[in-house]
Amino acid sequence: MQQSAVPELAHTRARPIHWVATATAVAGVIALSSVVQPGSATAAQSTAGTPAAPAPAAPPPSTAGVRFPLACGPVEAVVASTASGDLDGDGRPETVAVVHCDAAMGTPPDGVYVLTRGTDGGTARLVATLVDPKDRLTATGVTVRARAVSATLLGYSSADVPNCCPDVRTPAKWQWNGTAFVRSTPAGAHSV
Repeated sequence: MQQSAVPELAHTRARPIHWVATATAVAGVIALSSVVQPGSATAAQSTAGTPAAPAPAAPPPSTAGVRFPLACGPVEAVVASTASGDLDGDGRPETVAVVHCDAAMGTPPDGVYVLTRGTDGGTARLVATLVDPKDRLTATGVTVRARAVSATLLGYSSADVPNCCPDVRTPAKWQWNGTAFVRSTPAGAHSV
């Protein structure tokens, strides 16, 4: 048998005292790291010539507590979806709400409404109707981008088409012109 060139190590077998010593050392490191914390940052940027940070944006109006002009009879009005953004350029966001009656069958028509918050920051109020439920349309894919509301409106080619199955699809876009929301249909729009 050949002898090893390296002398035998004194601690080749772990004993319980070694595990206790290791656990104590690790606990000491953890305790020390929780006491010693880095100092707070002290670097400051020069304010000369830099624009002030914009004020935090106001939250969009909530649909809670808003009475929508829907005649739902014994069922409740349901907010199906919302989209928010600054539609009139005043720096405060508006909320576009898609609302319909909670019908048990068929596809209930939607109303699409614009809500704003008063200058006092109070309860949201309804300021415009983009789609009237009387038009028997369903609004899908409602978005707010570049101060405009876009949606796809699903409707019916005749009164004979069942409420479950809209057969006409029309893209629509509304933009605030300073006094009212003006609807346009994007170029190349086709009905199905």
